[in-house]
Parts: sequence; C-alpha cells; structure tokens
Amino acid sequence: QVQLVESGGGWVQAGGRLRLTCTASGNNFRDAYMRWYRQAPGKRRAYIASITKDYSTSYNDSVKGRFTITRDNAANAVYLDMDNLKPEDTGVYYCNTLYYSTDYWGQGTQVTVSS
Repeated sequence: QVQLVESGGGWVQAGGRLRLTCTASGNNFRDAYMRWYRQAPGKRRAYIASITKDYSTSYNDSVKGRFTITRDNAANAVYLDMDNLKPEDTGVYYCNTLYYSTDYWGQGTQVTVSS
C-alpha cells in the first residue's frame, strides 16, 4: 500500500516562502514519478509541478520561476520550495504518484497566503 504524507503548509504573507514535504512509503520511490497539485477554494485540483526518476522537472506556467520541485531518494521525499508567494497560491497542496496504474494521493496540506 502506497502512502503519501504531506507537511509544511501554513500561513504566510505575500512575498514569503514555504517548503512543502511529501514523504512516500510502499513504493519503489527511486523510480517514482512524483507530482504536486493544488486545489484552490471553489476550484478543481490543478497540476503544479512534477519530477521524474531522472530528476527532470516540469511546472505549471503560473509557478515557473517561483516554485522548485526536488527529491531526495535516500529520504523517500519530494519537496516543493515556494518563493514569492501570492494570494492566488492559496489552497490545499497534494502530493501524487502513479504506481502500477493506480493514482495515490496524500491527505493534503493547507497553504494560505495573505495580501
């Protein structure tokens, strides 16, 4: 059973920074394609960033240049460093991975950015 646990959310003023952490268990993390999603209030969950097993990264245009996704295979963890946060970055952030054709999600961590 794959489990994903997010942490690091909180409240921050616009222009601030946060680091989110997702810790995985139950999968072969070194080969895992890991993604971050965000669900803003009243909106659908949206893709934010991803990282492959080869450390190739991709970002939603809305966060390019401000967010950085990294991974630490020794710790079975993926990180999302968020800089220059904006009020529109507010939402619940979810970690995601696809393992044997099944999508797994964490419980989410709330990020609130005040103006």
